[in-house]
Amino acid sequence: MPKYVAFLRGINAGRVIKMIDLKDCFESMGLDNVKTVLQTGNVVFESNKNVQDLKRLIEKEMSIRFSFDAKAQVYSFEDLSKIIEAYSFEDKEGMHSYVIFLENSLEQDLVKEEYKLSDDEKVKAGKGVVYWQVCRGDTLSSLFAKLLAKSKYKLFNTNRNLNTLKKIINA
Repeated sequence: MPKYVAFLRGINAGRVIKMIDLKDCFESMGLDNVKTVLQTGNVVFESNKNVQDLKRLIEKEMSIRFSFDAKAQVYSFEDLSKIIEAYSFEDKEGMHSYVIFLENSLEQDLVKEEYKLSDDEKVKAGKGVVYWQVCRGDTLSSLFAKLLAKSKYKLFNTNRNLNTLKKIINA
């Protein structure tokens, strides 16, 4: 059975949901071998459904169960592996490496926006994602991070540290 990960926007970053409750919610949807990874809304599971059906199911059921407008991005493990492999910035001491998952093909718009990157900061569009490297300590103050909070992008993105993605693949 195919293996997937759901990235849930805003879990335990302003909205507290216990991982045991999140796991139970996914199991109640009929998804198999459900595991949560870390405390930030990463759920690994197996299903025979396709990505779009899973996204709709997860958003609907989570919205009902937890009483908020849930947003999920769902990827097969195969696609997530390709996304991780495509991260092209060199691993550097003192830097954070992120993947920003976007909907509606917004990755191309996002990298074309006008903003000033710090000297060491890097941004590159991928397929449905933006790869971002930023100095530790500058993640929230970066002009690029502020751009992500613009209404055009805010509801359609979630990001994960590259190290977190590697942990998910090994879950």
